[in-house]
Amino acid sequence: MIGRSIISATEFGKVAVLMGGRSAEREISLTSGQAVLDALTKQNIDAYKVDVGLDISEQLVSGKFDRAFIILHGRGGEDGEIQGVLESLSIPYTGSDITGAVLSMNKTLSKDLWLQQGLATADFEQVTAGSDADALVARLGLPLIIKPVNEGSSIGMTKVNSASELAKAIEVATEFDAEVIAERWIEGEEYTVGILGQQALTVIQLKTPNEFYDFEAKYQSNTTEYLCPCGLTQQDEILCQKIALDAFNGLRMTGWGRIDFMRDQSGQFYLLEANCIPGMTDHSLVPMAAKEAGLSFDDLVLTILETSMGVKA
Repeated sequence: MIGRSIISATEFGKVAVLMGGRSAEREISLTSGQAVLDALTKQNIDAYKVDVGLDISEQLVSGKFDRAFIILHGRGGEDGEIQGVLESLSIPYTGSDITGAVLSMNKTLSKDLWLQQGLATADFEQVTAGSDADALVARLGLPLIIKPVNEGSSIGMTKVNSASELAKAIEVATEFDAEVIAERWIEGEEYTVGILGQQALTVIQLKTPNEFYDFEAKYQSNTTEYLCPCGLTQQDEILCQKIALDAFNGLRMTGWGRIDFMRDQSGQFYLLEANCIPGMTDHSLVPMAAKEAGLSFDDLVLTILETSMGVKA
C-alpha cells in the first residue's frame, strides 16, 4: 500500500487548481478539476478553482498562489505550455516539467524515444493529406489507426479498414492537429498502467464493444469494462509494469502519469502513448488503480499535490 501524506494542510499554502483551458478536452478537464478541488478542500487545503485563459499569468500573480495542481488535459496543459508559465513565475506545480510534458504529449517524439530505448511500439509514420494511400497500406498493412500527434482522449482518431478511407481519416485528424500519424493496428487486448512517483500501479485491462477505446468509450459509455485485477499472469503483470515505468522515465516524466498498451495475440506488449495529466473523473483509470493499491481518491489527490513539493510517492 502506498504511504499517505504526513504533510500538514497548512504547509501547502494557497493552491491553484488549474483546469478548463482551451483544448478539445476542456469539459473533461473541468470535471476532473472539480473532483480534485473537492478532494483538496475536504482535507482543509486552501485550494481554489482557476479556469485557465489567456490571462493566466495575471490570475496567478493576483491570486498570490503558493503552488499549482495542474489538471489541464490536452493542449495548453500536457504540452509544456502551462509548465513554462508556472516556471516563469517561480510557482511550484504537480507532475512533469516542461520536457516531460512535451515528450509525452507528442506521439511521434514519444515513440521515437521508446524505440531508442528498445521498447516496442506499433509501426507508424507521419502522414498528410497528400500521402499515397496504397503505398502506406503496403508498408503498414490494414487496418490502420490515424491519430493527431498532439491530442488526447482519442480525439480525432479513426480506424481505417481500406485505403479508400485514409483521406477522410486524415482530414478528421487534421481538424485537431497539423501533425498526424498512421499507426499499424494491433489486434489484441488493451491495458493501462498508472504511475505514482516511481511506483507502477495495478494494471487495468480495458474492454469495449466499440472498435477501439475511443472518446465515447472513455467518458460516455456504460458498456466499457475495466478489469482490475486485469487477468494477466503475475509474471506478465510485472513485465507490463516494468515496461510502463521504463517508458515513463524514458520520456523524463515525473510525479504521476499513465502509460497505455496493446498486447497482441502472441503476447507481445506494444506501447501506445503516455499521459502526463490523466483524467480524474468517475470513469478515470489512475484513481481506479490507486484504489486497488489501498489509496482512496482523496489520498491520491493529496499524494499528487505533494509532487509540487518534491516529495516522492
